[in-house]
Amino acid sequence: MTIKPEEVVSRVHVYGLSESVRGSKYPMATDLSLTSEEITPTVLRLATSRQGEGHDNFMNGIIVQFDLTFSNKAWVEAERYHFLDFVSSQSTMHRITRFDLDSAYIEYVDPRMVAIMKEKVAEYHRLQDQLKQTESPEEKKQLQARLDEQYLQILYSNPCGFRLTARMTTNYRQLKTIYLQRRHHRLPEWRAFCQWIETLPHSEFITGSTVKPE
Repeated sequence: MTIKPEEVVSRVHVYGLSESVRGSKYPMATDLSLTSEEITPTVLRLATSRQGEGHDNFMNGIIVQFDLTFSNKAWVEAERYHFLDFVSSQSTMHRITRFDLDSAYIEYVDPRMVAIMKEKVAEYHRLQDQLKQTESPEEKKQLQARLDEQYLQILYSNPCGFRLTARMTTNYRQLKTIYLQRRHHRLPEWRAFCQWIETLPHSEFITGSTVKPE
């Protein structure tokens, strides 16, 4: 299976690149009026220094915001990164019974599981309609309990191949960590994400490569 970068990342904005490049020169400057936003060999050496050395700290100031569409399986792994922050996201907790299940799953999800999910959602809506139609307080109470139970069944039965989109904010330094750890990952979503990283302005700060992808 091949996933294209544009299938996982969209609506990208990069902030603070030139300002952070200039800031990377502050430690060796005595007259800040003489510093520039030029990307020199020294700037590149700082950016591509080994993780943990601290020389690439200026990349914290290069902020990237984007929409990210991942399966639940990939999202669980993404949450380990402390500086990959959620702005807002779609929610299965609020809207699981409203999604178009025919298009919500990655292609590796067994169609039989999708069919089961559709059956469970259909039963949930049937119970909803029944609740609206009854006037008996006792029956309403029983139906509401069944609805709550059915909703939990849907939430917990949902395959990890369910895709959700979130608005994210991060920085070049965090993307450097992600790229080094995930560019050869087994999940095609991570490989597509890393291919997108290679298209960012001055991605050589992150990847260490000055060769741009075709």
